[in-house]
Amino acid sequence: MKKLLLLAVPTVLIVAGVAFALSFSAERLPTGSAALFAQPAPMTTSGVTLAALPAGEMASSAGMAYRGGSLGEKRVFQMGGILVRHPQGILLFDTGFGADVDEHVKTTPWLMRATSSYRKAATVADQLRSSGFNLDTLTGVVITHAHWDHVSGLPDLGRVSVLLTKEELAFIESKDPATALIRSFDNLSYAPYNFKDGPYLGFETSFDMFGDGAIVLVPAPGHTPGSIIAFINTSDGHRYALIGDLVWQKEGIELPAERPWIARKLVDDDEAQVRAAIVHMHQIQQQMPDVLIVPAHDARVWAQLPRYTP
Repeated sequence: MKKLLLLAVPTVLIVAGVAFALSFSAERLPTGSAALFAQPAPMTTSGVTLAALPAGEMASSAGMAYRGGSLGEKRVFQMGGILVRHPQGILLFDTGFGADVDEHVKTTPWLMRATSSYRKAATVADQLRSSGFNLDTLTGVVITHAHWDHVSGLPDLGRVSVLLTKEELAFIESKDPATALIRSFDNLSYAPYNFKDGPYLGFETSFDMFGDGAIVLVPAPGHTPGSIIAFINTSDGHRYALIGDLVWQKEGIELPAERPWIARKLVDDDEAQVRAAIVHMHQIQQQMPDVLIVPAHDARVWAQLPRYTP
C-alpha cells in the first residue's frame, strides 16, 4: 500500500502540472448570439474633455494577462489617472502610483512581485501641481475599484472626495486583504453613490453623473464586488469606456478571453461575473467600434488617449 501511495504522488503532481500549464492555453469565451443595445442619445454638452496622466508602469507578460498570451512576450502595464473635465465638475478616474509606491508595493501578494517589476514616474498630483492646477478644484476621484494600484496616489491629492459604489465601500469595510492599502489612508472622504438611472448599453442600471450623458457609470462587479465601468462621451465626439481591471490588456475584450487561472485566483472576487462582463463589453465593441475601450493597464491603448496639458 505504501508503495502504491508513493507512486500516486508523482502522478498527481504531473496531472496538476499539466492542468496548470493548460490554464494558460488559448481559450476564447463563448459570446453567444450578437446582442443589440439601444444607442444612448447624443451628448451635446460643450466643454467635456478627457486627458490621461500616466503615473508609473509595471512589466509583466501577455501570458499573465489573458489566456493564449505568450509568457515570453513582455507587456507594459500602464498605471495612471484619467482626468475628465465637465462644466459641472472635474473628476479624476483612478490615480496610478503615488509618492509612496515603494512601500505600497510591499503590500501586494508575493506572486505578483515575483512575476512583475515596476517603474516609478511623476505622480498624478505632481503633474497637476506643476502645471498650476489647483487640487482643491477637483470634484472628486472616481475609483473603478479599490485595489492598491488604483488608489496608491490618493494621499497625494489632499482631502479629496472618493466616489465609489456602496458595494465597494462595503468591500473596503470588510477588511478584505486586497483593500489593506486604501484602509491605511486617513485623509479620505468617501462619497458612495447609487445607480439611480435606467438601463445603459445593456446594463440594467446606471448613474448619469451630470444628467447629460457625458459621464455614465455602470456596475461591473466581479473583479471586486463594487467594480464599475465608466462611459465617457466628450464634446469632440469621442467615446470611451474605462473598464478598470475587467481585463488587463485589450485582447481580453477583442478575443474575448479571461485571465489565466493563477491570475484569476490572485485578483478576481467572482470569476463568473468577470466573464459575463467581458462578453458584454466584447459585444458592445462589435456593435459600436467607435467606442475606445480602455483597460486600466494597457499602455498601447493609453497611447491613443489625449495626454494632459495645462
